Amino acid sequence: MSVKIRLQRHGKKQKPFYWVVAADARSKRDGKYLEKIGTYNPNTNPATIELNLDSAVKWLHNGAQPTDTAKAILSYKGALLKHHLDGGIRKGALTQEQADAKLAAWLEAKAGKVDAKKEGLTKAQADVKAKALKAEQAVNAKRLADAAQAEADAIAAATPAVEEEVVAEAEEAPAAEENNEATEA
Repeated sequence: MSVKIRLQRHGKKQKPFYWVVAADARSKRDGKYLEKIGTYNPNTNPATIELNLDSAVKWLHNGAQPTDTAKAILSYKGALLKHHLDGGIRKGALTQEQADAKLAAWLEAKAGKVDAKKEGLTKAQADVKAKALKAEQAVNAKRLADAAQAEADAIAAATPAVEEEVVAEAEEAPAAEENNEATEA
C-alpha cells in the first residue's frame, strides 16, 4: 500500500480549511485517512499551519510521498529538514546533538522571518488606517469650513436687507415727525 501525505479539504464554500493527513493513495480526497498530521488555514495572512513534526517525519521515514502542496507545507515547517538530518544521523555523518542544534537554529531563523512578516503586515495596516483617518479628518474640516462659509454668506446676504430696512425706517421716521408737527400746528 502506498501512502501519501496530502491535504484533506474541510471548511465551507469560499473558506477552505485543510487537514494534513497521511492516507492511502487510492482513497478519496476527503475520504478515509491513516493519521491526521496537522492543519492548514490559508484564509489568514500569513497562512496558519499547525503540524505534528514527529508524526510527519515518522511517515516520511516509512516512505510516504507528499503531494506538491503538502511538500511545501512540510518544508515550511521543517519536517523535510528533520527527515534529511535523520538520514545523516543514520549514515553516521552527524550526531543527534548536531542535528538537533541545526534544526533548532533553522526553526529559530524561520520564526524570526515569520514574525518580521507579521510585524510588516501589522505596520502596513496601521499606516493605511492612519492615512484613511487623516484623509477623513481633512474632508471633515473642509466640510465644516464650507458650512461655516455658507452660514456667513447667508448672514451677510440677510444683513444688507435688514440694514436697508433700518435705513428706510430711519428716513420715514423724520418724515412722519414732520407730518405730525404739521398736523398739530
